[in-house]
Amino acid sequence: MEGPMNLEIRHLKLVEAIAETGSVTRAGNRLHLTQSALSHQLRDAEEQLGKPLFERKSGKMTLTPAGERLLQTARTVLCELKRAETEIQQNGAAAKGLIRMSTQCHTVYHWLPPRLSFFQRQFPEVEVQLVIEATNNPFEALLEGKLDMAIVNEPIRNRKIRYLPLFEDETLIAVPPEHWLASKSCAAPADFATETILLYPPKEDSTLLMKILEPAGIRPRKVLEVTLTEAIIEMVIGGLGIAALPKWTVAPQLASGALIGVPLKPPGCRWTWSIAQLRANRTPEYVQEFINILAKRPLYAEFSPRMRGKKNGSPAAAA
Repeated sequence: MEGPMNLEIRHLKLVEAIAETGSVTRAGNRLHLTQSALSHQLRDAEEQLGKPLFERKSGKMTLTPAGERLLQTARTVLCELKRAETEIQQNGAAAKGLIRMSTQCHTVYHWLPPRLSFFQRQFPEVEVQLVIEATNNPFEALLEGKLDMAIVNEPIRNRKIRYLPLFEDETLIAVPPEHWLASKSCAAPADFATETILLYPPKEDSTLLMKILEPAGIRPRKVLEVTLTEAIIEMVIGGLGIAALPKWTVAPQLASGALIGVPLKPPGCRWTWSIAQLRANRTPEYVQEFINILAKRPLYAEFSPRMRGKKNGSPAAAA
């Protein structure tokens, strides 16, 4: 019956150090041990295993097959030990890190600031970097390693990317209270034939035009491309047209009665917002907590007036 194995962490460290330096002397310098002490530990490890771990060739210490096998285990164990030490040391202490993120739609920045503030009060040492220039193609930036996550509503099929659903949001037709559509329970494609539609450029990307009206054979009386969300809202209030916008975008106006939000005829227009991340990337605890905060459905009160006047992209949900 074989005796108990009594290898210790110090034995694993010395095997790794000798293998990487090729010398007992240099390994001793790395581990702050004398050559004599290191040689003694090496003999002790070899006695425990009953096999030599190194042989000297041309003045260099070379691993034997037994040494190669032990080195594999040593690196795995030492790596896991280091990770455990780091996690234990950080437990109860302020986590430090960086989250690089972008969105598929600039309108997300209307409800994002309050959540960022809440997160940063909990994790003051974690920097959240908004990579706004990646909005036009967040998936490309994610795959290139320029982002840690992206908030998206039109996922692409790619095995390297995983999606975590956040919430659903509805697109409403924003009209002034006196508009004839304001009294309707829902808006049908035919209702747009006599209307001026305000939408983001380019109009070829408009969900309302390309996926709802065109298949129904409806052409609006007029289409105006407007770059700014706030300009669209003010134009609708002024009676210059109507617009299809995400519910959160017109939240304050709906709450005050300045605008009426009319749903589209069933099945309507709803979008699932998700977090896109690379499957291969490990998710730190603070990133998961950030995702949990984002997963709370946007509320009217969360609309940030600081974002007014900012240029918005052409979101899929903002038809």
